[in-house]
Amino acid sequence: MVKDSRPKASLFEHSADQDLLNVKPLAARMRPQSFEEFSGQEKILGPGTVLLRAIQADALPSFVLWGPSGSGKTTIAALIARTTKAVFSPVSAVTSGVAELRSVVADARALWISERRRTILFVDEVHRFNKSQQDVILPHVEEGWVILIGATTENPSFEVNTPLLSRARVFRLEPLNEIDLHKILKRALLDQVRGLGGMGLKVTEDALGIIIKMASGDARSALNTLELVCHHSANDESMKREVTRELVEEVTQTRVPQYDKNADQHFDTISAFIKSMRASDPDASIYWLARMIEAGEDLMFIARRIVILAAEDIGIADPSALGVAVAAQQAAHFIGYPEAAIPLAEATIYMATAPKSNASYKALLGAKYEVQNGLQHPVPLHLRNAVTKLMKDLGYGDDYTYPHDHEGHFSGQRNLPEEIALKQFYFPSKEGYEKVVKQRLDNWWKPPNQES
Repeated sequence: MVKDSRPKASLFEHSADQDLLNVKPLAARMRPQSFEEFSGQEKILGPGTVLLRAIQADALPSFVLWGPSGSGKTTIAALIARTTKAVFSPVSAVTSGVAELRSVVADARALWISERRRTILFVDEVHRFNKSQQDVILPHVEEGWVILIGATTENPSFEVNTPLLSRARVFRLEPLNEIDLHKILKRALLDQVRGLGGMGLKVTEDALGIIIKMASGDARSALNTLELVCHHSANDESMKREVTRELVEEVTQTRVPQYDKNADQHFDTISAFIKSMRASDPDASIYWLARMIEAGEDLMFIARRIVILAAEDIGIADPSALGVAVAAQQAAHFIGYPEAAIPLAEATIYMATAPKSNASYKALLGAKYEVQNGLQHPVPLHLRNAVTKLMKDLGYGDDYTYPHDHEGHFSGQRNLPEEIALKQFYFPSKEGYEKVVKQRLDNWWKPPNQES
């Protein structure tokens, strides 16, 4: 029989030794002991999800957990280690060499042959696996007696070889939201054994809010900050045994802006951001962006406002602006905090320095007003498709002129309903590329359009 070689008293095995428990950081002590204690990642671990059902059935496929620091990758692995009937073998891609991996997979093969038990190989920082390491485990993953669980902060499609990645599912973990972080911190404050419940401290909600903002979705960071501040308060006789916002900022040497995403600061700051870009003031624009980023504002909220401004306030004066804004939104969504601030900053500067025109937006408003308040005129016959003989007999498509058959690919045929044939909604400005558009329209439509 092959000996179960799982390491004892590690983060994958709960130790009853209180002395050992006491020396661990709070984040390690408060690691959930069951999935019921786990907070966050509802998309992959919520009721009925594929991964949770596989864990409950002890029928795990090979998979990679991809997410930022403190989002729960190692915790999920530790919980699997506590619940699975398979042998659990954790290794680090940084410290484990080919020889160690060969030993693990040899034991796994022997265990499968002798007991029909599979081995879960948990690889922390799997993106650091080199080709030799991946080649060692690939055939055993293919055979099925080794289940690979990888954890990485990097995009596995770029960092893990295609043959290995093709045999594993990828589960994307998101930064923990404020509600989940609040639950985690409160649990640590109440826990008398593993947490800080025995210290007799009062921690204000404002202080918790600052710790949560500073953590930016990282549970480990939030717990470590809480522990640091609480011990500082408990060991200082001048303290009132109360942890406040001011104490958090003093101990961490980090000043967190007063910013409530549900109150006036949220709306006032985004308003200042938009109006600064509209006013072509790059310095003010980047300042208000920095204020929102430092306060932990939702990245997609910021990105959406940039996209809207590109279409509403720049428009055809610089047709590239919308593409830049959308690219920044995609990049921010792909990268996440903190680096997502860089493409957002690039887009902000671009919008602030681009030529401005709201002609497209005003054209839309004018057309909507006409539709809402005018008569609903029928589509002119020449614009209708004659898809049946009856339609053709009724004149559908008659007198339509094909622009590409004319010089300059322009026919001069009008396409509004006859009753509003000379109505003009779009008045191009003389800014940026739009002045080229204006000249083109003036050359095409002579005499210039008149407003009816």
